[in-house]
Amino acid sequence: MKLYDAARCPFCARVRIALTEKGLDHERVEIDLRNRPDWIYDLNPTGKVPVVDDGFVLPESAVIMEYLDDRYPEQPLLPDDPKSRAVARKWVFRFDDLLGDDYYAYRRGDPNRLEERLAALDLGRQRYVDIAFIPWVIRTKHMLGVELPPRLDAWLDRAAERPSVAAELSIVAALVA
Repeated sequence: MKLYDAARCPFCARVRIALTEKGLDHERVEIDLRNRPDWIYDLNPTGKVPVVDDGFVLPESAVIMEYLDDRYPEQPLLPDDPKSRAVARKWVFRFDDLLGDDYYAYRRGDPNRLEERLAALDLGRQRYVDIAFIPWVIRTKHMLGVELPPRLDAWLDRAAERPSVAAELSIVAALVA
């Protein structure tokens, strides 16, 4: 399996973490987001990453995560029961409302409600949701320099004990070095 990604991209981080959580071997193909190769548009007409090639090409991080869970059911990311799966999917579907929009506004220097959004996050209850949100929490703390609410900071410390999250923290550390 190939993962076309960029270290800086939190959407790619979702997929990197999911692949590691599931113990799936993969080849990473780094894409320079400032100078995308022409051929990436053949894989995804938008030119965006992540893109996974697992015998067929699939873009979009949330779709890739669900595909990985369906295709490789060992070490599932989503819960077994339909109700809990639906709730987890709803959280990811609403990511922009819950964190993404305010994260990107903060990055642009726009005053917003990022700290309020961080304080409202209730993570640590569902693996799939945690994987979907943690790249932005890591980047908020380590790249944007925002102090996390104590509960969220403690959650991130616990999550950092997982090899998948520790690896992502290393990637982010290299980006800010």
